[in-house]
Amino acid sequence: MREYLLTLCIAAAVTYLLTGPVRKFAIAAGAMPEIRDRDVHSEPTPRLGGIAMFGGMCAALLVASQLQAFERVFELNEPKALLSGAALIWLIGVLDDKWGVDALLKLGAQMIAAGVMVLQGLTILWIPVPGVGTVVLTPMQGTLLTVALVVISINAVNFVDGLDGLAAGMVGIASAAFFIYAYRIWFGYGIEAAAPAALFSAVLLGMCVGFLPHNVHPARIFMGDSGSMLLGLVLAAGAISITGQVDPDALKVFAGSEKEAVRSTVPVFIPLVLPLTILAIPMLDLVLAVVRRTWRGQSPFAADRGHLHHRLLEMGHSHMRAVLLMYFFSALVAFGMVAFSVQADNVWVVLVAVGLSAAGLVLLLLPRFAPKTPSWANRLVPPRYRRPGDTGNGPGGEGPGDGTGPQGDPAPAGGAAANGTNGTNGAPNSQEHELVPAGISGSTAVGERSRWRRAGH
Repeated sequence: MREYLLTLCIAAAVTYLLTGPVRKFAIAAGAMPEIRDRDVHSEPTPRLGGIAMFGGMCAALLVASQLQAFERVFELNEPKALLSGAALIWLIGVLDDKWGVDALLKLGAQMIAAGVMVLQGLTILWIPVPGVGTVVLTPMQGTLLTVALVVISINAVNFVDGLDGLAAGMVGIASAAFFIYAYRIWFGYGIEAAAPAALFSAVLLGMCVGFLPHNVHPARIFMGDSGSMLLGLVLAAGAISITGQVDPDALKVFAGSEKEAVRSTVPVFIPLVLPLTILAIPMLDLVLAVVRRTWRGQSPFAADRGHLHHRLLEMGHSHMRAVLLMYFFSALVAFGMVAFSVQADNVWVVLVAVGLSAAGLVLLLLPRFAPKTPSWANRLVPPRYRRPGDTGNGPGGEGPGDGTGPQGDPAPAGGAAANGTNGTNGAPNSQEHELVPAGISGSTAVGERSRWRRAGH
């Protein structure tokens, strides 16, 4: 376990430290697309966060290759297959973040990346079929199934990347659940073939943990396609490794009782079910979007604001609360499946899952519930990240949160002030203001921000 924690920390630390310089590079390179009608952010924000993630993954795998505990893992071709496919899909993502790449070209690159992994041995060899048993796949069947799983995972993660911190958080939750399952298969059943999947999941979790501080609302940088496609491919690689490389018959330890039969059979099918349940929310959103756009006579690839996260915002949820709700349901499904694989015959697992689902529905129906943040907590938040109306010095304080701008000058409040009037009789303000573009070291991207100063000063 210590080796996995070290690998996770290396991936998180390198990703976190690289994201700042990558952000400055993205701004200088102009990797800041214009704001679209369906976007929820109001200021141009740099992309290319996937560069930092790829660096964190390479550093973590490099350190892991020097650890004795992973010596047998790196004797296999699976880590090399992951790096080869990840490098290809990451390169296409970087090009798309900067210049834009045609959708069909990206789809072809995803299939080629999956094919590269198949050629190096990272493929599905057999699958368990209920009522039939273990079915050995032909090379063609294994290749097609592997490519399909990789493409679906990549696009599902890319599809859910619509709110600040949403994709990184959901993939982090998925990788944590997958790591617990793979680690249990290795040390619980003594099946060493699950070790690569556990390593991939630990590295993926570290990448997400390291990037999230820069990507939570308000995001200072987006992961872009270079990040979302990379996360989807690594997630798929872990699922393929533990599904296609671990012999399902090795998990069957039937000892004669019906209870033991249930416990020994459920883990066989978890590798197939867990990736689908983890991606259930984005896949549901994808299906609903295709049906919705087709019903309206639009192209299935046309962009709109009808996604699940957009609906949560329209219900009245704040940006952060919408993300947390998506986190909640993703964790409920992912960790619920892992718990079910451990205690498949325990009714308490079902009861707890039902109870948490009910609690989540209650939170979903209370978009207007917004508890007041304590004043001591506001003082811990930098002024530029505070919400309008929050104060840093408690009630009646005269700190940076009392309606002044970042430099202490009066900031516009409401339409009257923003339009140059004093808000009482419509007379123009005696002091005119002008917008000042943010610098590279600003809290968000370069662009017109709410930093105000008096004209002529």
